[in-house]
Amino acid sequence: MEKRVIFFLLDHVHLMDLAGAVTVFYEAGCCGRPYELRYVSPYPSIGSSAGLGFTKVEPLEAVVVQPEDIVIVAGIDLSKWDHTADDQWLHWLQHAAAIGATVCSVCTAAFVLAVAGLLNGRDCTTHWGYTKALAQRFPRTNVIENKLFVKSDNIYTSAGISTGIDLALYLVEADYGPAFAYTVAKDMVVYIRRDGDASQHSIHLQHRQHISHQVHQVQDHITRQLHTKLTITELAELAHMSPRNLTRLFKTTTGMTIGDYIRHLREEKAAQLLKEGHKLAWVGKTCGIGSSRQLSQLARKWSNG
Repeated sequence: MEKRVIFFLLDHVHLMDLAGAVTVFYEAGCCGRPYELRYVSPYPSIGSSAGLGFTKVEPLEAVVVQPEDIVIVAGIDLSKWDHTADDQWLHWLQHAAAIGATVCSVCTAAFVLAVAGLLNGRDCTTHWGYTKALAQRFPRTNVIENKLFVKSDNIYTSAGISTGIDLALYLVEADYGPAFAYTVAKDMVVYIRRDGDASQHSIHLQHRQHISHQVHQVQDHITRQLHTKLTITELAELAHMSPRNLTRLFKTTTGMTIGDYIRHLREEKAAQLLKEGHKLAWVGKTCGIGSSRQLSQLARKWSNG
């Protein structure tokens, strides 16, 4: 039996917020693991924030959510949100969460989940431009800035626009494993899912805007093994090429050397851990930074803002 993904649409939906996640599940079907895709809305007629309209969108009562379903709410233009109609969909969304269905938001759809009370007492995130507004309007939420997506029990919130793809790939991986998720990502010509803990502005993301699967593989390995001593020879073997060729390819595709990439990632992770209040020695061991002087400089830099 096909797993089911239900896309919940409000008026003035952002196209990329919707299409990114839709494409992941559609391509999963093309790769041999089909999902049943349904589109529902509380309104008889809806359009996108870009002016395009939608057809074949079912009324909410046509789809009874089951615990094994995935419900995805796409982001909308908040300035055009008609709150007078909220009572038409609140119970439906609350019921989906209450029975244990996986309920997700993309971008500004976090505000939709918050209005429904689904983020009360939960960690959550949204587009970086709206995190402060979300926290101020809904003080019972624990808004986490600079995260790609956040999981809290069966509720997922993702950051802006393309992170709907990351979250959808994460859910596909949960269903069918990392190898299949990689196949879907490759078919979409995007790199394999970005970790939910990755920063929206991180070095990890800034240098992944390429389609070299070998370099992506090396980057993933570096991220997971920052605490170890990494060598060009080891990384080259992972990519099945010579150290010289990997060095050249990495610089060409990312714009920086492997050594600089590792150093920047370590410093970035160390800064985050120091921000969270961890001790210098533990941070150094976790990030593979053996220099106490370097750690002290990072600590001073962080304390000075």
